[in-house]
Amino acid sequence: MSLTVRVIAPDKTVWDAEAEEIILPSTTGQLGILGGHAPLMTALDIGVMRVRPEKEWVAIAVMGGFAEVDNDEVTILVRGAEQGSNIDQDEARSAFEAAQTAVNTVSADDRRASLQAKQELRRARARLQAAGGAV
Repeated sequence: MSLTVRVIAPDKTVWDAEAEEIILPSTTGQLGILGGHAPLMTALDIGVMRVRPEKEWVAIAVMGGFAEVDNDEVTILVRGAEQGSNIDQDEARSAFEAAQTAVNTVSADDRRASLQAKQELRRARARLQAAGGAV
């Protein structure tokens, strides 16, 4: 039994196809969805979503949002998303390293800057992982 999966970002539809299985980065942990899943609404964290349309998995970096599962249709609304195959791994690694440096050098007294640096590190990590890079 297959699922209809749509990943929609504000500026584009990142994925709109059938899939056998998906794994979502929910705010409470990884969540696997197969055909026949009970209706569900969940918040998504920054991370890597995995979709299996056939035998091979496809990685998609998602930047948080929501997912709804109902009648074998999965609608995923995210703040941003990018397929791993479209991400340059070297560029993603450079961005990840720069974000790590920013987290390590920001003043602990500047809470706002610290939170922003940590969020940027999470986004950079998701992009690097989706591109196939090890963290």
